[in-house]
Amino acid sequence: MARVALVTGGQRGIGAAISEALQAAGRKVVASYAGNDAAAQAFTERTGIPCYKFDVGDYDACVAAVQKIEAEVGPVEVLVNNAGITRDAMMRKLTRQMWDDVIDTNLGSCYNMCKAVWDGMSSRKFGRIVNIGSVNGQAGQLGQVNYAAAKSGIHGFTKALAQEGARNQVTVNAVAPGYVDTEMVRAVPADVLEKIIARIPRGRLGTAQDIARGVAFLTADEADFITGSTLSINGGQHMY
Repeated sequence: MARVALVTGGQRGIGAAISEALQAAGRKVVASYAGNDAAAQAFTERTGIPCYKFDVGDYDACVAAVQKIEAEVGPVEVLVNNAGITRDAMMRKLTRQMWDDVIDTNLGSCYNMCKAVWDGMSSRKFGRIVNIGSVNGQAGQLGQVNYAAAKSGIHGFTKALAQEGARNQVTVNAVAPGYVDTEMVRAVPADVLEKIIARIPRGRLGTAQDIARGVAFLTADEADFITGSTLSINGGQHMY
């Protein structure tokens, strides 16, 4: 039986590439999405990957969704916490709602989803969890106090949870993408984007597939001795 892999935000951008890479690796993939029904339907029609609609920032919704997925598809043995949003602003204009939205969706969702699958993975003595962080969670970024805090929190969350999972063969790792050629990055003004690329030693933006390959590696059955690690995929933009 193919292992079931759940990718949050898994029908667009980096998430879609991760879903397709895991499918190619022989996983039975399920994707979650928040609101774009047309995009989710088109993704399912193109790939055959089913999409489930729920708010990853809502704990009860996550628990109910995992129960539904496990009843309809099978036990979740691979979890990729990819869903995320931005609400960028300088501190002077950053509202509490903008802060809460990003923390709940980007960081709170990692707790919600991991909590929902943790007992099952632990009892089966197998699990692969990958949390998607960011270079901006490692290095910080002007105008992204909320986003950087959430992504930095993901890296600490990953290291702590990895220590709990090790005894039950549940690995927990993170991937920290740099600037990737997605809709969000393409919306950046051309002159700003040029400056961003100039700071990347590889001289280009990443691709969604660059990130997906890293996730596929960390979620492989054979990756059982890798846990608590952060794999930085940023073209050399930030090294430490």
